[in-house]
Amino acid sequence: MFQSFEVTSTPHFGRDRVSALRAAFDSLGIDAFLVPRADEFNGEYVPACSERLAWLTGFTGSAGIALILRTQAIVFVDGRYVTQLAEQVDGSVFTGGDLVNEPPHLWLAANGARGLRLGIDPWLHAGAEVRRLERAVAEIGGTLVFLPHNPLDRLWSDRPAEPLGAVSIQNVAQAGVLASDKIATVAADLSKKDLAAVLIADPSSVAWIFNIRGADVPHTPHPLARAIIHADGRAELFLDKRKTGIEPEAYLGQICTQLPPSALEERLAAVSRDGGRILIDPDIASYALAEIIRKAGGEVVEGADPAKLPRAVKNDVEINGSAAAHLQDGAAMVEFLYWLSQEKPGTVSEIAAAERLEATRARVGESMQNPLKDISFDTISGAGEHAAIMHYRVTTETNRMIEAGELFLIDSGAQYINGTTDITRTVGIGAVSEEHRRFFTLVLKGMIEISTARFPKGTRGCDLDPLARIALWRAGADFAHGTGHGVGSYLSVHEGPQRISRLSTQELLPGMILSNEPGYYRPGSFGIRIENLVYVRGAEEIEGGDAAMLGFETLTFCPIDRSLVIPELLTHDELHWFNDYHHRTCEALMPLIHDHDVRAWLENATLPLEY
Repeated sequence: MFQSFEVTSTPHFGRDRVSALRAAFDSLGIDAFLVPRADEFNGEYVPACSERLAWLTGFTGSAGIALILRTQAIVFVDGRYVTQLAEQVDGSVFTGGDLVNEPPHLWLAANGARGLRLGIDPWLHAGAEVRRLERAVAEIGGTLVFLPHNPLDRLWSDRPAEPLGAVSIQNVAQAGVLASDKIATVAADLSKKDLAAVLIADPSSVAWIFNIRGADVPHTPHPLARAIIHADGRAELFLDKRKTGIEPEAYLGQICTQLPPSALEERLAAVSRDGGRILIDPDIASYALAEIIRKAGGEVVEGADPAKLPRAVKNDVEINGSAAAHLQDGAAMVEFLYWLSQEKPGTVSEIAAAERLEATRARVGESMQNPLKDISFDTISGAGEHAAIMHYRVTTETNRMIEAGELFLIDSGAQYINGTTDITRTVGIGAVSEEHRRFFTLVLKGMIEISTARFPKGTRGCDLDPLARIALWRAGADFAHGTGHGVGSYLSVHEGPQRISRLSTQELLPGMILSNEPGYYRPGSFGIRIENLVYVRGAEEIEGGDAAMLGFETLTFCPIDRSLVIPELLTHDELHWFNDYHHRTCEALMPLIHDHDVRAWLENATLPLEY
């Protein structure tokens, strides 16, 4: 329905395509070219027409960038994708690079040839990234060359057409605030700061401000669109009218001027004339957009996207909608886990499990009259050694059966009109080893620490991240990903700026939704992750305390495999949380489940544990 499982054999075309790109270097006046896994909107998901990195290299991961030099070709990925890179690209053409510790700008500064002329497509790189590249090539006496066109687009003869996904209205019953009020708030802030306008370059921010949703990219329901909001309250939305039917077009006509995307450059230049001060987010907006402002005589004022923080801080309507979506999703998860428990080990494959869960979500959505709109990301369905690959994506080539005596990890999510979900459960298939159970319990302890955390105003994600790791650290173990990411409201499942990670300095504010997902991964053997979504709220007063505290409220309700828990490793408070969570899970989900056998399974799966 929403996810495909492609074959990932090593492509035969890598060498020919890289050779064709290099053949264009002399006419372009460059010695190297960067190919990011990005489109002109700099989002996590890109349409098929913008999958240039995959077309050139065969690598289909969600993060990466290729540096093509005259005699070298390097694909930089993070730790999630090292194995996938080796499987998908031709090792005789490409080598792997470290996207985290030595990304292209650092690699170039250390290894680039003197006088290197590095070509980039200025529409595919944000302003902050361009500055890093400029500094890197300057260190080697080189030059950053902004190309007038992307050379790959001229080589890609069967490039897909740009998407024309239908736009829908996100009614105030789901959004909680009228679009006109959001626009007025942005405009008032611009006026206070003596700014002429702001360029909204992030499609998720456009969707949130204008209370619309789209279908241009997989799994994230925003339209690929930009907007200009003026200090006087006028709003211009650059959105292809072929995406808007009669009702959305009439709705938008009441709150903004809808213009074709091709009009953006002219309108941006017009606002910039006579020194207009334009706010632009350098971490999101393409460098080319800032250059349009500068060349027209305007002043680029760099600052955060004014919608980023407000859309991260959910209002009561959005929180309540998310809670309802999670109950529905929990019912679907229970039906799926019941089904899995009834299947004989060795008869269900990783792909079959992912397809079953998606079909169950769709069926439950129809029965509850809240249809599944999409999955929120490609399901991670991994058994045994595959579960140890943090962001494993099963394909027809890697697909395997889920066997007895091993752990099965399934990380999945859904998009409903009232909320976005993301949940991971790790289950034991039959009897598993005590080592499996011990590490599962250590991961569970970290998840409970985050769930029960109390913290003062001003606390950042980096301040809480160690809580999820301390039990593992004491056992000499850790996990190589953040503890939690932000989640949108029927928008991106990976939303900033809120995170729980070592690097997150964003203050956690009431209304922010985050994931809580510690894990443990032993390469070639097994992997564990337990994930719930939570939101920040004011915490109840602590007796004897004298400072107001914040805490987390759990949104996700679904049994955690109690057979994998060693109760003696839990403190009394942790065991109380676990049993209380299961009591609330059973109480919340039982009314939504009508099959007698599934109800009996849920009741048994949520029985209290004892020492």
